[in-house]
Amino acid sequence: MLSSRRCDEIEEEKLLRAGRIAKKVLDYAINITKPGVPVIEICNQVEKRIIELGGKPAFPCNVSIDDIAAHYSSPIEDKTVIPEGALVKIDVGVHIDGYIADTAKTICFNQQLSDLVESAEEALNEALCAIKAGVEVRKISSIIEKTIKRYGFKPIKNLSGHLMKRYLLHGGKSIPNIAENCKGKILEGEVYAIEPFSTTGVGMVGDLNKAYIYNFIKVKGANNKREKKFLKVIKSKFRNLPFSERWLVDFFPSHEVKLLLKKFVKEGALHEYPVLREISGGIVAQAEHTVIVKRDGVIITTK
Repeated sequence: MLSSRRCDEIEEEKLLRAGRIAKKVLDYAINITKPGVPVIEICNQVEKRIIELGGKPAFPCNVSIDDIAAHYSSPIEDKTVIPEGALVKIDVGVHIDGYIADTAKTICFNQQLSDLVESAEEALNEALCAIKAGVEVRKISSIIEKTIKRYGFKPIKNLSGHLMKRYLLHGGKSIPNIAENCKGKILEGEVYAIEPFSTTGVGMVGDLNKAYIYNFIKVKGANNKREKKFLKVIKSKFRNLPFSERWLVDFFPSHEVKLLLKKFVKEGALHEYPVLREISGGIVAQAEHTVIVKRDGVIITTK
């Protein structure tokens, strides 16, 4: 049987609404991203715009520059600015009642890297043409891998597209950027973020020793009313979706936010998302859309 649980009309409409907002917000982000602009300004404006359009952020706006592949979102009081000649990945997530749209695009301020950007975009387009119910994951991964390599670049082997469920950004199935060790089939009714990553480097990312994005796991390790309130705010406001430390300064002083985040990651109450860098220092490009899988193709919610 090649069908997952199908989206009903109400669920599908929420997915489509989230996708429309995500598309508008990504276009807005591209317009405001320029050399010299503070990254924190981009993050704050993007997240504010999502809310103004009737959605909620599904995760903090990611602004990942050059060899940083993913998971960079401004911390409190971030001083980072967009450099001249940079390659900037903007990754935007929107949800409506937990139904998620995830989309990304690479902005190129260095024309010598335009082919790298095109390789990720073309890999995404080719994958979107091939995906439908019953197709093996290996086929989609192979298309992504071959397309990027055809341009002379490497796909990042330890990053992948992912199944999404309600209030769950990573739903337990992946669509890797390489065909090695791929298993399973794409099922009707599933919702995926398809996101090729291409690089001038060796094709692997590693964790940097810093993280600014977190998500709630469980209530654990709270020793007093203040700590219990901290976890309660996170659980009630963000559920299991990723959140930024910036989002907590409306409820707690910034120094307390940093201390308690560190404590609860250590206690196992929170998960942190380390900033990911291409291990050889290669420049990274990304392209991403969200799809609802149908029998004969997909609905691209973010296009």
